[in-house]
Amino acid sequence: MGFIMYDGTSVQFDDRLLAHLQIVMVQKLMKQESFLVSWKDGPSLGDGHGSIWMSPNTPIYFKFLGSRTPEINQDWLLQLGHSADSSQGLIVTDEDGALAVSGASQGKFPGTI
Repeated sequence: MGFIMYDGTSVQFDDRLLAHLQIVMVQKLMKQESFLVSWKDGPSLGDGHGSIWMSPNTPIYFKFLGSRTPEINQDWLLQLGHSADSSQGLIVTDEDGALAVSGASQGKFPGTI
């Protein structure tokens, strides 16, 4: 289970999901595009949901805790990419299209450092 750190916010996801998110997010940011990212919180975070506004001007950090590079599914990348290009922004989903659930946060508050 790795995590994304962005502007004081840390959100944990499975390494395989995180690898797919990294590709989609970096592609958007390289084009100087801002976008919304939304996810479902796990039970340890209250079972709610969270969102962040991603901007090319803010540093982002991806931390993978596994030692192996996850296999990339091109269909999943396309699904996440279409979501990122929509008016709702990038909705974080699992490979089967179901809402992905974030893990426990790092820090004092859910989702913060």
